[in-house]
Amino acid sequence: MKKKQNGTTWMSSGRLLSMVAGICLVLINPHAWAAIDTYDFADDETRERFHVLTTELRCPKCQNQNLADSNAPIAMDLRKEVYRLLSEGRSDREIKSYLVDRYGEYVLYQPAWSPQTWLLWAAPAILLICAFVVVIFIARRRARAAREISSDTPLSQQEQQRINQLLYTESQEKDKEN
Repeated sequence: MKKKQNGTTWMSSGRLLSMVAGICLVLINPHAWAAIDTYDFADDETRERFHVLTTELRCPKCQNQNLADSNAPIAMDLRKEVYRLLSEGRSDREIKSYLVDRYGEYVLYQPAWSPQTWLLWAAPAILLICAFVVVIFIARRRARAAREISSDTPLSQQEQQRINQLLYTESQEKDKEN
């Protein structure tokens, strides 16, 4: 702070600007005004079930976020719905079934095994088997190529003469350099 001539203090313009910018950022930031969901549970078991369910269920709007982590309006509504269903005494299976009926299998991070989802569950194993087959195929092909190269078939007379000529000219060039 700087002092004026009459003894009063005032802020430098840079410091004042920084404070105003900080206040504006706090007021503009939507996360500062975001509502936090608070629910009153009958017991700790119900609170834990709510936490598990909201982390196992996917937000229908978000690409890859669960209900607990999403700030989308639909996720907030679904958290309220899960809380309501828990308060009514519904089981986890009933709650998941209700949400699947309403939003489809997409809301489940681990969808049930069914004719519609068999490829989803089998794809990792199929891809692993395909990768294993490709690796074996490449390894066999390289081994066969190595056997063909290192086979004990003698060189033809023409090939032997060419090798001798190359070795002879190379040794003469080295002798000239020394």
